[in-house]
Amino acid sequence: MFYQLYEMNHAAVQPFRAYADAVKLFYTNPLNPLAHTHWGRSVAATAELFERTTRRYGKPSFGLAETVVDWKTVPVTERVVWSRPFCNLIHFERAVPARRLPDPKLLIVAPMSGHYATLLRGTVEAMMPHADVYITDWTDARMVPVSEGRFDLDDYIDYVIEMLHALGPDTHVMAVCQPSVPVLAAAAIMEARGDRFAPSTMTLMGGPVDTRRNPTSVNILAEEKGVDWFRENAIMQVPWPVPGFTREVYPGFLQLSGFMSMNLDRHITAHKDFFMHLVKNDGDSAEKHRDFYDEYLAVMDLTAEFYLQTVDTVFVRHALPKGQMTHRGVPVDPAAIRNVALLTIEGENDDISGIGQTKAAHDLCVNIPADMRAHYMQPAVGHYGVFNGSRFRAEIVPRIADFITSYGRANRAPARPRLVRAAKA
Repeated sequence: MFYQLYEMNHAAVQPFRAYADAVKLFYTNPLNPLAHTHWGRSVAATAELFERTTRRYGKPSFGLAETVVDWKTVPVTERVVWSRPFCNLIHFERAVPARRLPDPKLLIVAPMSGHYATLLRGTVEAMMPHADVYITDWTDARMVPVSEGRFDLDDYIDYVIEMLHALGPDTHVMAVCQPSVPVLAAAAIMEARGDRFAPSTMTLMGGPVDTRRNPTSVNILAEEKGVDWFRENAIMQVPWPVPGFTREVYPGFLQLSGFMSMNLDRHITAHKDFFMHLVKNDGDSAEKHRDFYDEYLAVMDLTAEFYLQTVDTVFVRHALPKGQMTHRGVPVDPAAIRNVALLTIEGENDDISGIGQTKAAHDLCVNIPADMRAHYMQPAVGHYGVFNGSRFRAEIVPRIADFITSYGRANRAPARPRLVRAAKA
């Protein structure tokens, strides 16, 4: 019922939002003398602030039209190369000479945690000069008809395996935050099967592999409440007339509320500053605010079964580090991973995945040789700084690029490690 009320409220505000937009257009028209006064800019700023804080933000576009390869600017074409009801695999195809040696294939697995894959626009942009980049573009669950069936954590793992098969051998995989557990599980399953399409390298970034280590407020909340509380308080049915009508979901607006409440003072200050930038006619600063919040406020729903299974498996039972995780009834054993090089990356100030949570993957993947592992903690960055921003581009990207180049199968000798059994935590 709450979802229906949310939609009704959004519809009820629509006329006021349209009026505010008209007021803004009137007071920013250069032919209007009032547009050049402090009072006129204040009215326009108020109208824009109201319109932006009450609108529904649609899915952004990647908008990556070009990149630099070998010090030359080349065009980029965005293509869907694999598709399922809950995900499209997007290839950022660079117009490089056919005779040029191919760059490593990199599958970036975007988080399915409320935001669209475009949140990783900066990640994709930074990696394109170094790799042939693909990204998982997860579908908003409210837009998927119930007739398409369920989608849970097991399906997520299956999707990752299918995409690696579609891309072929010697593909590198990068998991950003939430996907760290299912990507590690997918690699373990593929290695246990002797699958030749298992990734060459696996880069886990700011992921909750073992949330018992330095638990954050997010981890503590999940463990204290338990999965039944989330089932009763966070799961809702998609209202009519959305395509996913009656599908049970965890709504994106609830996730966004949780994100914003973690740094509420910062968001309030940002909107106050935005108002002042508009009044002072500081267009550059105002545009930076628009760009950030157009992305940050665009959210998607998650299927109820995926959300609840993830909460239970990762945050409540800690199934993977305890050796209790299964995929379709079959145990997931990270010790089966022998030939996939492992890189883990954490942020010093990460308030979502605490220090040590991602690094824990090394303690689970005991049969990866020591010379095929690396860990890096980036100083002075929070969660988002692990995969975006100036420090990511300057300090993290070169390490990832060097790692995947060094451990591509064409560049390394076959490893014959001594196999040991993983210790259960």
